[in-house]
Amino acid sequence: MYTAIKGIYDNGQVILEETPPTAGKMKVLITFLEEEGVVQSERQLGSLLRLGALQGKTYNIPDDFNEPLDDLKEYME
Repeated sequence: MYTAIKGIYDNGQVILEETPPTAGKMKVLITFLEEEGVVQSERQLGSLLRLGALQGKTYNIPDDFNEPLDDLKEYME
């Protein structure tokens, strides 16, 4: 069984953000993720989003939007 837990590596130590689901000795596999920052730069976001870009556009949501899908009806009963 694999369980993923977030943590931070700092100065030779791994600090876990939550308690692992085990009390005994266990092997671990640690993956280091390159930190890209919490928020992208304004220039990157600006190329994707423009304030007011959706102004005046309308969207129609069907009346049955929240109804179960026919493909999933057997699971909803």
